[in-house]
Amino acid sequence: MGKSVVVGAAVVACAAVGVAAVLVHRRRRRDAALLGSAEAERRRRAAAVIEEVERSLATPTALLRGIADAMVAEMERGLRGDIHAQLKMLISYVDNLPTGDEHGLFYALDLGGTNFRVLRVQLGGREKRVVKQQYEEVSIPPHLMVGTSIELFDFIAAALAKFVDTEGDDFHLPEGRQRELGFTFSFPVNQTSISSGTLIKWTKGFSINGTVGEDVVSELSRAMERQGLDMKVTALVNDTVGTLAGGRYMDNDVVAAVILGTGTNAAYVEHANAIPKWTGLLPKSGNMVINTEWGSFKSGKLPLSEYDKAMDFESLNPGEQIYEKMISGMYLGEIVRRILLKLAHDASLFGDVVPTKLEQPFILRTPDMSAMHHDSSHDLKTLGSKLKDIVGVADTSLEVRYITRHICDLVAERGARLAAAGIYSILKKIGRDKVPSSGSKMPRTVIALDGGLYEHYKKFSSCVEATLTDLLGEEASSSVVAKLANDGSGIGAALLAASHSQYGKSD
Repeated sequence: MGKSVVVGAAVVACAAVGVAAVLVHRRRRRDAALLGSAEAERRRRAAAVIEEVERSLATPTALLRGIADAMVAEMERGLRGDIHAQLKMLISYVDNLPTGDEHGLFYALDLGGTNFRVLRVQLGGREKRVVKQQYEEVSIPPHLMVGTSIELFDFIAAALAKFVDTEGDDFHLPEGRQRELGFTFSFPVNQTSISSGTLIKWTKGFSINGTVGEDVVSELSRAMERQGLDMKVTALVNDTVGTLAGGRYMDNDVVAAVILGTGTNAAYVEHANAIPKWTGLLPKSGNMVINTEWGSFKSGKLPLSEYDKAMDFESLNPGEQIYEKMISGMYLGEIVRRILLKLAHDASLFGDVVPTKLEQPFILRTPDMSAMHHDSSHDLKTLGSKLKDIVGVADTSLEVRYITRHICDLVAERGARLAAAGIYSILKKIGRDKVPSSGSKMPRTVIALDGGLYEHYKKFSSCVEATLTDLLGEEASSSVVAKLANDGSGIGAALLAASHSQYGKSD
């Protein structure tokens, strides 16, 4: 009797275990199904966000042509002096670009940020070209960026005087001549002649009382006098005009210069009689370099996404520099961050918790974006490492990495194609966008490009060039060359000092 009870109890226990096992199995199947459906839902939401990003960033060729037409119209308004024109089309007063015949010793000062460069170059004419050049870079102490105008320019002039003192025997100044300087000043200036211009406002962290509205060349000249430095500023230029001058010196077919770096701008050679707002005598060359300041372009045709609009709204200059915010190195990485943040919120791209670091504006820089975009390894190891370092997610799936690279591709492609549309608009403006109807051969046309974005982000620069070829067509594009003019603005300022020398044709 007791034995049967024990056996019966064992049977009941086994039955209970069996029921429990079935219940656990069913629960696991249900949980797996729920997990599967949750994962499917996450992927569906991610796909929806990506599809919307693809749609909002799309730049079909027809759209780019429309953007180029709108930019040409704004260029013409700016050249007429229309105060409402988006592109200011600033007259640079550079009417003599370097020819290669320049001889002599010339200096340049390049001031555009927290560092400045001083440079000297010995020019040897068409045969010897640049015989020798030297430069030094000097950091500006932070307190001088918010001090007085005299303190800042005295510091710059002292560094320049010290640099002149190191001039070796390889550099020759003709007897009785004053040293001449080209001054690259990359802040907003109302230029009044080739060697004068009044400061409109300080940017890039500078805030100095007493300089706004003053002639920056006079400020520098007085500082040089206080240092006992006998030197004359013969050319005041911005970096884009300097790049154009440097490019023309190396290749006589250069007609425009484009900066694609932290910011963006373009300058080109315009026929003087096509500048209605020009009121002086037409220059002997018949040409004038125009500084477009194209970063300020905006148009209803530009494919602005929700990410662009939010970034612009939160920026220090909302409603301004819209084109620049879509194509330049300062902003491309930030647009990618904002899209990844949307994916993190809406589709749990990086897990259930949104990474805190991803919430920080501008934590994802464009060089990091470029490194991720260029990762071609089978497991995207570099990209995963970047996400770990920047976003703080230690372990990302291959799917997440591929999605991230795709977002980088979309943002870079849009920026590059819009930049190409800008270049195309300049070629349209000067009639170099198609083969002449007369049947004559289209002249060789060179665009000098400078800036870290163009130089180092190879997928970006390749896309710029491919898109420009597409816009021009096969026949016209065979005559157009995009050429890297690495660091052309510094030597360009020295060359403009030579081509606008007070002694006429330099020798």
